[in-house]
Amino acid sequence: MEILYLLIPLGVVVMVIAVVAFAWSVKSGQFEDLEGPAHRILMDDDDPMIPRRPRPDNGGDLKRDE
Repeated sequence: MEILYLLIPLGVVVMVIAVVAFAWSVKSGQFEDLEGPAHRILMDDDDPMIPRRPRPDNGGDLKRDE
């Protein structure tokens, strides 16, 4: 029965921390755009990942000073 003297205040403290964390996340804009990242994955990028002009090839050999 004495454990209730510890568990009830501890539960209240955890609940207050959770409410403060939720209020901070709403105030800082964490929940403003929930669908944007889901749609962004479907959109094409503007810049192609493959370069249009290939780089000049050096032959793959390193020049050595002999």
